[in-house]
Amino acid sequence: MTVPVRRFDAVIVGGGGAGLRAALELSKAGLSTTVLSKVFPTRSHTVAAQGGISASLGNVQEDHWKWHMYDTVKGSDWLGDQDAIEFMVRRAPEAVIELEHMGMPFDRVESGKIYQRPFGGHTAEFGQRPVERACAVADRTGHAMLHTLYQQNVRAKTQFFVEWMALDLIRNSEGDVVGVTALDMESGDVFILHAKAVLFATGGAGRIYASSTNAFINTGDGLGMAARAGIPLEDMEFWQFHPTGVAGAGVLITEGVRGEGGILLNANGERFMERYAPTVKDLASRDVVSRAMAVEIHEGRGCGKNKDHVLLKLDHLGSEKIIEKLPGIREIAIKFAGVDPIKDPIPVVPTCHYMMGGIPTNYKGEVVAPKEDNLETVVNGFYAAGECACASVHGANRLGTNSLLDLVVFGKSAGESMIEYINSHKEHKALPENAAEQTLTRLNRLNTQTEGENVDELRRELQQTVQRHAGVFRTDSVLDEGVEQIMALAERVKNTQIGDKSAVWNTARVEALELDNLIEVAKATLVSAQARKESRGAHASDDHPDRDDANWMKHTFYYSEGNKLIYKPVHTKPLTVDYIKPQKRVY
Repeated sequence: MTVPVRRFDAVIVGGGGAGLRAALELSKAGLSTTVLSKVFPTRSHTVAAQGGISASLGNVQEDHWKWHMYDTVKGSDWLGDQDAIEFMVRRAPEAVIELEHMGMPFDRVESGKIYQRPFGGHTAEFGQRPVERACAVADRTGHAMLHTLYQQNVRAKTQFFVEWMALDLIRNSEGDVVGVTALDMESGDVFILHAKAVLFATGGAGRIYASSTNAFINTGDGLGMAARAGIPLEDMEFWQFHPTGVAGAGVLITEGVRGEGGILLNANGERFMERYAPTVKDLASRDVVSRAMAVEIHEGRGCGKNKDHVLLKLDHLGSEKIIEKLPGIREIAIKFAGVDPIKDPIPVVPTCHYMMGGIPTNYKGEVVAPKEDNLETVVNGFYAAGECACASVHGANRLGTNSLLDLVVFGKSAGESMIEYINSHKEHKALPENAAEQTLTRLNRLNTQTEGENVDELRRELQQTVQRHAGVFRTDSVLDEGVEQIMALAERVKNTQIGDKSAVWNTARVEALELDNLIEVAKATLVSAQARKESRGAHASDDHPDRDDANWMKHTFYYSEGNKLIYKPVHTKPLTVDYIKPQKRVY
């Protein structure tokens, strides 16, 4: 089969915040740039981010980037790379002001400056008191950001391939990335997109869990493609559970609710976070709050007839403030929980929310694939940004509002790196003769196999397996069982079928291809978690309750072939300031 080839300077896979910020940089530089997106770009999952984007503007209270850096390092439980963290927080004010100048409609304080609210883990004076650092557009900050960036890309004449799915990464004999194969989801046609540089901005993979705040499109496509192409996945044992997902639905209730003064209550009406984080209480870091909620529920102080959730109370804020600052949250609570938060508390439970690990990159957005004999091997022509990438600025636990900051800072940084690389390579590197072989083999099996495993049933089993074995609390035996079960599922995924080609929609084909990506992420998660014998950030082990800096202050790299793990020390040298030394992480 001859596969049509289309050529571009840059191909960006993913139309969310990171992809659009990189595309804008490339298009403004006059380069031929195309963005592939499974959905219309403004439906990418960035649109669901609610609470804000962090920057030490100091518009409400005094703030400093060094305090932001300290909070991010502490939040990461000292697994974050301090060079990348310094790069991000120092660029934060500039990134937010750029968005403001693009037309992003931030809320304002009386002086006309950008409004900022408190958020979990954000403090002044190196942990002494909470600080207002989250720049917000009511509770629809991601929505405003995504529309702003999309409009800027339209103006810059970025080309979009909407409802296209990238399938496999193309590498030449030297290991350089020279393009991707992609599926036009409407027609079912396959193409090779030949590029001088490729950026993955494919977002998270929260759909490996049965209960998740993530959209159905968040199936880890970039991670699956990278893993199949021999590139490792970094720190995949670290998954953030957001404290406040709507009980029974999983829909996100922003931390901004607590930033505005909302409080968590148990069945006794007690504000229980005072016991777990006496200084900042309900605004402790997300892993701390999630585990506190889990303990309250486990010890019988949960609410409802099944005692399986706690309550988020905000009626004391008053209807005027709720309608002005949290209108989307009120709408979500009414639709998904059946309560009006102006009158009644919202039932909430910890829900899988964010992937701290991903495709390994440096702060320039370049993908690095460490080998045991060389820990800094850059993959030429390959870049990643946003949630699918691991820079690593979030380490073992991400601070709220650092995700939107990550998108724009590293999206722009990757774009800058790609411009430099593309301008130094005037010609496209040749495609290998078998450029589409892996893709065509997978599609041929799906199109011709009439007996085998059901995709929907396997996906549900995968999600339930990960939910049971890689949750808020973990044990050695639970993880051992999880690895065994996920490896058995991986063998079954190789035998999926979607039925007669003439009788199925392309959506069935897409779901089968997404499952190939989900299983790679699930394997990486459980194998990496099984190996880490400590508790750090979001990885909490009952059998190893303490953080072990002597043995485990290092990054995990998972290679799909052979399910192999190698390790690399955390980067402890910031760019310009002194190293922030590990300490006990209390709030």
